[in-house]
Amino acid sequence: MSEGKKPLPFAANFAAGAIAGVSEILTFYPLDVVKTRMQLERGKAQHGLFGTFKNIIKEEGAGRLYRGLVPPLLLEAPKRAVKFAANDFWGKTWLGAFGQSTMSQPISILTGCSAGATESFVVVPFELVKIKLQDKSSTFAGPMDVVKQIIKKEGVLGLYAGMESTFWRHLYWNGGYFGCIFQVRALLPKAETPQAQLTNNFISGSIGGFVGTVINTPFDVVKSRIQGTPRVPGVVPKYNWTYPALATIFREEGAAALYKGFVPKVLRLAPGGGVLLLVVEFTLGVFRKALGPPYV
Repeated sequence: MSEGKKPLPFAANFAAGAIAGVSEILTFYPLDVVKTRMQLERGKAQHGLFGTFKNIIKEEGAGRLYRGLVPPLLLEAPKRAVKFAANDFWGKTWLGAFGQSTMSQPISILTGCSAGATESFVVVPFELVKIKLQDKSSTFAGPMDVVKQIIKKEGVLGLYAGMESTFWRHLYWNGGYFGCIFQVRALLPKAETPQAQLTNNFISGSIGGFVGTVINTPFDVVKSRIQGTPRVPGVVPKYNWTYPALATIFREEGAAALYKGFVPKVLRLAPGGGVLLLVVEFTLGVFRKALGPPYV
């Protein structure tokens, strides 16, 4: 934000994040289905990106690539809105707390981690429903059937299975994403035109999405295992808490298993991170013009 500009209101940041989130998920959702399938595979054998795509289409039909779309589509607006609005809130909060007037690399990482932690509390029930529907063995009729059966068997708190692993997943992804955006923007040539600014946003967002994915994929694998494993009364789940589950997967399946689904995940979230930032910044620019001085 240029010196002298007034910060946009919370509603503008919230709306920009919502529009960006819906745009991203409509573009990249099939890769998320493939990623989840790969993460739910047990053992060291993997079908790989193209093998998993092929098997889903061959055995279940192309429509299965959009199975479970409704929960994340309903989620994307509040999820991405919370992500960018929380990042804006925590950025201002940490700058004030440390007595700084401009963002630095450490504060940008701390801000991203704080935004991710905030976001995680919003997404858990939606993520749980999505995982249940994306699983190959799923017999649920739809999103509401998942919700009803979970509440019936486990109570309302059952919708928050995997809360702890989701917290770590979002904390690390957002820290890497927003921390990289700050650093990459500083290294890119200064944008002299709106088109150059959009290009810089896409590049920095894509690199941020890649780094965030590298950091958080093991936590995403654990989250998928925790949320995808049926709960049996009286039986302690094999995958229950994040760090012990990481150790279990590493011991039984090897280090590579912690990166199951990495290729479709990074193919989605690297360019997806670029799309997110590009749409957010473009939408905020529209709001600034519409609101006029002192926002422009």
